[in-house]
Amino acid sequence: MLRIAHLWHLTSLDAPTVAVVWLLAFAWAANILLPLWLPCTLALATWAVYIGDRLLDARPAHSAASPLACNLRPRHYFHWRFRRFFIPAAAISGITAILLARHFMLPDARTRNTLLACAALAYFTSVHHPSRLISRFTIPKELLVAVLFTLTCIAPTWFRMASGQLWLLAPALAFIALAWLNCHAIEVWESPTSGSSSEIRRLALTGAALGLLAAAASFNQPRSALLLVSATASSLLLALLQACRTRLEATTLRAAADLVLLTPLLLLVMR
Repeated sequence: MLRIAHLWHLTSLDAPTVAVVWLLAFAWAANILLPLWLPCTLALATWAVYIGDRLLDARPAHSAASPLACNLRPRHYFHWRFRRFFIPAAAISGITAILLARHFMLPDARTRNTLLACAALAYFTSVHHPSRLISRFTIPKELLVAVLFTLTCIAPTWFRMASGQLWLLAPALAFIALAWLNCHAIEVWESPTSGSSSEIRRLALTGAALGLLAAAASFNQPRSALLLVSATASSLLLALLQACRTRLEATTLRAAADLVLLTPLLLLVMR
């Protein structure tokens, strides 16, 4: 099982898995049945983006005497080593996602999702541009990733609801906070100079407490409350990972950080 978890992370399948589970969990909370092409498109697009991100991170580090090499992680080396597989895989996945969206997506939805895609592309380009434009902004990159990732998972459900979308705001904010905490924890664990690791525990426990309060306040929306409880469980699991991080191998810790985001899967199984 440990090897499977490592491979799941090293092949960048972790992010698409989390994206699809969150997409379906929000649809479940709103009692909406999404067409099959939507999770397929999201999974393919997310995989393509994450492969590209890791290959672009790895490429400069393999130039002569590059100082970036010390910042690489096993996932970067893995992608660079098997780049002859990952480059065409990312291209095929990205093109397939575009074709699926072009064929099945309605014009209004296509416009909305194009805006999200443009925002993601602008972030992606700025991060990997030599001038590192993203560093000029005061908004942490982990927060930008969390917002874009979560909104992409929520948008299909939000725009299919006839009315009453406001109840979805609390779960949306909870999952944005959870996605940010995940990114921030990974950054701190992998780069000790990025912040205090004890901060992760405080943030995770605070998030869990706020999640429980929000769930209690959503008693008239049982599915929303359960979604908030799943986010709370993920926060508590991140706090547990923080406590035992020194006993875990780096790749195991990184895979576990994404595995704990799959708690909404229990809601989908229970239905």
